[in-house]
Amino acid sequence: MRNPQTQDTDGVGYKLVPMTLDVVRVLSTTDGEGLVGTFRNDRRPIPNVKIGIGDQVGVSIFEASSGGLFIPAEAASRAGNFVDIPEQTVDPNGFISVPYAGQVRAAGLMPSQVEKEIVERLRNRAIEPQAVVTVKTQRSNAVTVIGEVQTPLRFPLTSAGERILDAVSRGGLAQAKGYDLLVTLQRGNREATISFNRLVREPANNIYLQPDDTIYVFSRPRTFLAFGASGRQGQFNFGNDSISLSEAAAKADGLLDGQADPQSVFLFRVENRSTLERMGVDVSNVSDKRIPTIYTVNFREPTGYLMATRVPMRDKDIIYVGNAASVELTKFLNLVLLGATAVREITEANANVYGVN
Repeated sequence: MRNPQTQDTDGVGYKLVPMTLDVVRVLSTTDGEGLVGTFRNDRRPIPNVKIGIGDQVGVSIFEASSGGLFIPAEAASRAGNFVDIPEQTVDPNGFISVPYAGQVRAAGLMPSQVEKEIVERLRNRAIEPQAVVTVKTQRSNAVTVIGEVQTPLRFPLTSAGERILDAVSRGGLAQAKGYDLLVTLQRGNREATISFNRLVREPANNIYLQPDDTIYVFSRPRTFLAFGASGRQGQFNFGNDSISLSEAAAKADGLLDGQADPQSVFLFRVENRSTLERMGVDVSNVSDKRIPTIYTVNFREPTGYLMATRVPMRDKDIIYVGNAASVELTKFLNLVLLGATAVREITEANANVYGVN
């Protein structure tokens, strides 16, 4: 029975973690962080769409009666008690120009905030002024959708709020199998990737978009590697939305009878620091957020198979099956026999040359 405690491997650069029920419990509920994990502190609700540089803005100013700053005394000479200022683009410094109010900052503000500033500046000059600010054409506060979509595009966010799948549907998916289709969200200097099927299956990962987000859609079959005393060695496709460790071992034709050591099955991956901490692994001596990790599985015990069915594989995982001790002994004996045979042949050859019996 293996020690269930984590074996410290200081100086080697990885953590060795025996597969226990507690470890499996964490792994079975942690299929990568996804979008909601990476942007855990940035899951803002529907964004307040603000005016940005380059947006086209319209301003209407109302007065309570004629004879004011904008409405002529001859009320019958025009319809309504308001005036529309020609649409204008927010300049590179973030300002718009309003007659008698001067340069008014608009970038980074809600329309209601700009309205309040305009009214405040006209209060002592117009008759009970009111202002309505409207974003006619929004060029900022937009998100970009690129990659394997039918129509790559950039579109502005609305006050209703758009989520990841809303943006993907606007671009239209190219033909691809859902389990091989991946969606990457880039936000500032952070990014996270999730499978399309998982994005649909887990609404929590379908987070709200924020201005200047970039969504990259691409297809790439997820794979794992199998080495050692497995039935087949090499690279294998998942071929499904998700597979377990036991299913991955089966894809590699299982363990070779008479050669494999069922107690020495290893799963290699780079694990998130937070995941190891949840398992109770001591990572105080490691500063990296992602730590090379080797999980050891004992298939000689029935519980080993049961636990393996609950461990989800991840893209680029590596399975290694060790050789049995008897196999290693056989290899050693073969080397000894090979050496002995070589020595005997050399001795016999020398005897024939020199006539020695």
